[in-house]
Amino acid sequence: MKRARVMLTLLVAAVFAIGSVPAVANAAEPVGDPDPQIAEMLDAVPGGILIDSNHAVWPELDMEMTVPRASDVAARAVGGCATGKICAFNAYFADGSALSFGTCGIHSIPSNFTVKSVANARSSGTAQPRNGTTVLATISAGTYQNTSGTVTNIRCNF
Repeated sequence: MKRARVMLTLLVAAVFAIGSVPAVANAAEPVGDPDPQIAEMLDAVPGGILIDSNHAVWPELDMEMTVPRASDVAARAVGGCATGKICAFNAYFADGSALSFGTCGIHSIPSNFTVKSVANARSSGTAQPRNGTTVLATISAGTYQNTSGTVTNIRCNF
């Protein structure tokens, strides 16, 4: 009987100890101040979620914005565009801040983002930066192009 009581006491102590760990582990860490470009896009496009100071997502639009920092090192398929994505960059040569889209379709570009290059990091199909319905360029899979003109949307073709 004494042994059972000791075991029960140890079991209850273990449950309390384990139960208290997740509360500490799940404590939210502060994100910090977002990069000014991220903050501007969050203000301009509703529904955005700040991931960290250089990264935000808009789940309803399947859109992400990433502002590069010197410490970023990641595997990229085309310039700064991750495998399987279509990316719009605010600098030439697939560089600078990027909006990336994970689905194929017609993706609107927020008016406060100037597109200077577009990358198609998909394995097939084309991406077309457009002004309204006017095609400004056609970009094959696995490549990028600098753009001219105002890009208002990007159409992905299978």
